[in-house]
Amino acid sequence: MNDSFHARAKLISGGEEYVFFRLRALEDRLPVGRLPFTHKILLENLLRCEDGSLVTREDVESLAAWDCRAEPNHEIAFRPSRVLLQDFTGVPAVVDLAAMREAMHRLGGDPERINPLQPVELVIDHSVQVDDFGSPSALDRNAALESERNHERYTFLRWGQKMLKGFKVVPPSMGIVHQVNLEHLARVVFTSPSGKEGTLAFPDTLVGTDSHTTMINGLGVLGWGVGGIEAEAAMLGQPLSMLIPHVVGFKLTGRLAEGATATDLVLTVTEMLRAYGVVGKFVEFYGSGLDHLPLADRATIANMAPEYGATCGIFPIDAETLRYLELSGRSAKQIALVEAYAREQTMFRECGSPEADYSGTLELDLGLVEPSLAGPRRPQDRIALSAAKSAFTKELQAALSELPPCAAGAGSHGDEAAAGLTPLSKTGPKHGSVVIAAITSCTNTSNPAVMIGAGLLAKKAVERGLKVPSWVKTSLAPGSRVVTKYLREAGLLPHLESLGFHVVGYGCTTCIGNSGPLPENVAREIRDGDLIVCSVLSGNRNFEGRVHPETRMNYLASPPLVVAYALAGRMDIDLYGDPIGFDNKGAPVYLREIWPSSQEIDAATSISMRSDMFKDSYRNVFEGDERWNSLEVPEGKLYGWEQISTYIRQPPYFRDMRPEPDPVEDIKGARVIAFLGDSVTTDHISPAGVINVDSPAGRYLVKRGIQPADFNTYGSRRGNHEVMMRGTFANVRLRNRLAPGTEGGWTTFLPTGEVVFIYDSAMSYAQKRIPLVVLAGKEYGTGSSRDWAAKGPRLLGIRAVIAESFERIHRTNLVGMGIVPLQFEEGQNAGSLGLTGREIFDIEGLEDLAARRVTVTARREPEKPGENGEPVRFVALVRIDTPREELYYRHGGILQYVLRDLLHQERPQ
Repeated sequence: MNDSFHARAKLISGGEEYVFFRLRALEDRLPVGRLPFTHKILLENLLRCEDGSLVTREDVESLAAWDCRAEPNHEIAFRPSRVLLQDFTGVPAVVDLAAMREAMHRLGGDPERINPLQPVELVIDHSVQVDDFGSPSALDRNAALESERNHERYTFLRWGQKMLKGFKVVPPSMGIVHQVNLEHLARVVFTSPSGKEGTLAFPDTLVGTDSHTTMINGLGVLGWGVGGIEAEAAMLGQPLSMLIPHVVGFKLTGRLAEGATATDLVLTVTEMLRAYGVVGKFVEFYGSGLDHLPLADRATIANMAPEYGATCGIFPIDAETLRYLELSGRSAKQIALVEAYAREQTMFRECGSPEADYSGTLELDLGLVEPSLAGPRRPQDRIALSAAKSAFTKELQAALSELPPCAAGAGSHGDEAAAGLTPLSKTGPKHGSVVIAAITSCTNTSNPAVMIGAGLLAKKAVERGLKVPSWVKTSLAPGSRVVTKYLREAGLLPHLESLGFHVVGYGCTTCIGNSGPLPENVAREIRDGDLIVCSVLSGNRNFEGRVHPETRMNYLASPPLVVAYALAGRMDIDLYGDPIGFDNKGAPVYLREIWPSSQEIDAATSISMRSDMFKDSYRNVFEGDERWNSLEVPEGKLYGWEQISTYIRQPPYFRDMRPEPDPVEDIKGARVIAFLGDSVTTDHISPAGVINVDSPAGRYLVKRGIQPADFNTYGSRRGNHEVMMRGTFANVRLRNRLAPGTEGGWTTFLPTGEVVFIYDSAMSYAQKRIPLVVLAGKEYGTGSSRDWAAKGPRLLGIRAVIAESFERIHRTNLVGMGIVPLQFEEGQNAGSLGLTGREIFDIEGLEDLAARRVTVTARREPEKPGENGEPVRFVALVRIDTPREELYYRHGGILQYVLRDLLHQERPQ
């Protein structure tokens, strides 16, 4: 490695000597002191990795002299310290590594060259479902079902843990990946042996296969979510190519007012940043308000960076960081190193620290934050709690207007509904009923203040004799085992259980669609009455069709508000003015009477949380329980694929792959498989949630002898491309303009005019060797960084997506799978060009990717014999944004490029 700036230096901490790359070495020539915290981390990365090829002296100088106002135009190569996976996205990543080993072997190379070259940690947290709830046995029952359903997947992961070097697995039931990362895995300052020079110290950085990887930004660790494909490349030593980004500064002042929670704060921040526009940008929080913001609150805000659209939302290292490291059981040696390193690198924030240069700024007085929720379809749609009833009523009336008249009246409450007072004597759900109330997700179940607050609210409700209506499915899925420890220590867990909030599992549940089935009697009433019912969850995602197929409206709220809406059993309630229920004597009980004060929450927190809870929870974090350790681990450097498996299948990405890539060709004679609108999310594209028996994926499983009760979820079957490609574009709320009047994974097979499943149509096109395209509007691919939102379309034969704009991670994933993202020029879209989606498309100019423009010709088929359809021609922007991405596209994808690169290293030209 080069050291053009003579930055290599020694650091003494705790009596030990470390090697580090000193940022102050550049100060004589370049103004690095005014750089944002994030860019100091990136600058150190470049200094340490300078090799004269991928990272040059010019790269270092360009970042050190960063112009905060200039449009990003300089590409840098970033090498994260480690990679973080969860099992939904981690299983296909390991499947791909196993498939790469097979391909390397077939091409004559050494399959053991395919190993992570960076530390990789996988946390199994996405597979538990809420099958059992409201009972003391729920946790064990759900864990047993999880183990039974996922036997093949877990056996495969144990093979990976044994055969892949540098790959660690946190077994099931330990917690949510982001919380485990925050409480245990994160180092803040990373150390690594550096040969004769000693131990190298540098910032802990990472990329993860979950978009909420950003939660770790609350601890001062730079990391963000990438697609599984991009993460695999990072695992295999490939740098991440990125343009030096804009950094938006978000100044926080004051402190939260009485009654406001971290959830209310993050929903406010999300609303503000969405309005400002931070897609593709870094967000950095600063200001005196940080002095009053606990690390758990910071992590809550950082977690939702995908919801406000930023690449990351980071907080600097300061005294609060050190306090949390001590609380969570990190060693005194590590804490001392973090402080010494951060101070030496001018990365330590203190009161009065000079403000950095930012590309733009926002400001929020924490004292102005008010209780809020978000919904019913997007996390950025914040609603003040004081306006929640009227906002819901408006949404409900709009939804009712779309129902048949008989259904619209079936679930109404008559005059009572108009008054907003559904009598509690009603024994079943109605329009507007809350049927799922879940304290779930990494966003809030990591935060002691809101969790203790929920427990105190439950305690006061139980003491007043309140109960949760029978139609509400309640659940508590903590992000960490530590949560259960402090809730029990505070004496609050029994009160939550009295209201049905028993622990159902330690992992992602309702927020990702693992909410499990509703009780059959409730589900039947919803179906029979065509009821519009709701969920309320303390998560970060509420997109259509995500939480549960039978909840048409989904609201995000703090854990205490989840308990409150569970008690009310409905959304058409004014929690400020209407009683939340009635006590044993029939007297009304109002939320304000049982809402815990900040002093009560602080007091309960201070007596219930101890450092030893964290140490006990993570002492044997990689060992697992009896179920995990009883799995038989396959042997061999090549995985033994089982042809009968419906969970793990060898993917076809490397089938017939040759040592050299074929030339890039134009796309000719393509047809549109889906014509979509704005804000199409990865949840609309990628298979997620339950598998319907009459869907293509359901038919596939039934044909192989799998009973519907054993279908499990799409997420659990991500290691089987046959299931996943059949579930691509199968979301029950997808609206395809090529199949008007339908909802779900339908399209028109244009050669015959028949309306069929998108998968069936794609296979018919494949038989005719016809390539496919997707037409879309703005913000195509928003949401979680689901790699199958790119893998699935590629396997269906989709070669291009033409949209008005793309979400950052999904655009990268498309390129990584060899799909070209094309963007309409400013002011144009499918509608303005008169496109119907029934045209035949030619895309010309792809061989010259550097031009960043292609010509698209859409030829209309004549409606009658002898007619000539007038073609539509337009120019589209090629959203292959960096030279590195161009290289990946020319190879047909990231993995193909990496495999060829490793093969050529074995066979030097």
